[in-house]
Amino acid sequence: MLSIYLITLTILLLWTILNGLTLPLLKIPKNKPIMFPDKVSVLIPMRNEERNVRPLIESLKKLTYENIEFILLDDGSEDRTKQLSVEMIDGDTRFNLMEGERLPPDWIGKVHACHQLSAKATGDFFLFLDADVRVDPDTVQRSLHAFSDKTGLVTGFPRYPLKSFLGHLLVPMQHFVVYLHLPIVLANLTKWPAATAAHGAYMMFEREAYLKMGGHETVKQSLVEDIHITREMKKNGFFVKLINNTNTVTCYMYETNKEVWQGFSKNLFPGIGRNPFLVSILIIFYTILFLFPLPLAIYGVIIAQFSLLVPLILTMTVKFVIDMMTRQKWWLFIGTPLSVALMMILMVYSMYLSMTKRGFTWKGRIYQ
Repeated sequence: MLSIYLITLTILLLWTILNGLTLPLLKIPKNKPIMFPDKVSVLIPMRNEERNVRPLIESLKKLTYENIEFILLDDGSEDRTKQLSVEMIDGDTRFNLMEGERLPPDWIGKVHACHQLSAKATGDFFLFLDADVRVDPDTVQRSLHAFSDKTGLVTGFPRYPLKSFLGHLLVPMQHFVVYLHLPIVLANLTKWPAATAAHGAYMMFEREAYLKMGGHETVKQSLVEDIHITREMKKNGFFVKLINNTNTVTCYMYETNKEVWQGFSKNLFPGIGRNPFLVSILIIFYTILFLFPLPLAIYGVIIAQFSLLVPLILTMTVKFVIDMMTRQKWWLFIGTPLSVALMMILMVYSMYLSMTKRGFTWKGRIYQ
């Protein structure tokens, strides 16, 4: 029985390595420094983002792509977001600061903000960024190089600097889930809607593909609009390229424990289609493959049968490999069982909030 268990975990480790290696890095190919004539609209929704405004706009001003416009939308902020934005823009004509319209009852806040931004944009490409994102100076050129024939969207999961206790345990699990569960080759080389992943902090659309797909209005009631808009893109005949952008894009996501808890509670159950059966399957999967190795290893130490430590080593190695591929802190693998356990707890809690109609709280708004 132990040998079968070890074989299964070894296959899982090899799968993770191979899967990660097929994820293309966001880069400019050697000997191909093409200058693009296309205009790029960088579109950023902001709500209560006073802590991010200064570093965000400083980052945007360092972008080296010339044919560019920046459109920022203040979505009813209750802090100094608008004031700080005006100060930081400081007359730079590339920037346009919009005042967001009142949120209609049948829209999600961020989705409505992105919809308004797209209506104002004049570029050939739309690059949607979150306010907590910082980008390298050549990010736009790198992103344009990632497009090929019939590619409608390029997206990827950024690098996450970590601050809070829950942030260290949970935020990198976004990469973990993608590398472990998503067949990258199918995601990038087919138009199969089920084989998709996306991160709303960094999504670059080819304009005509975005408009043909119907834009953010198509997913106006989605709490996980990034996933759903990606599926819609494929349904409309376009490829979606998932890339490793951790070398170029940084996201200061969920800085406090409270933000981590609320953010994951909001996204986990909706992200798996609000499917209780799938929650049960995932709990069984993670319990057997990622939680059981810990008590097994403890038992192995007690009885001096050290071969029982191997399953724990293998599961931690899976996490270690993913963290290294995504430029994360090397020692995070030590907390693998706790990270998995917390993710399962939050998955159940997210399901509870949804099924009891208590709703999800985010940035002062409550969503069902």
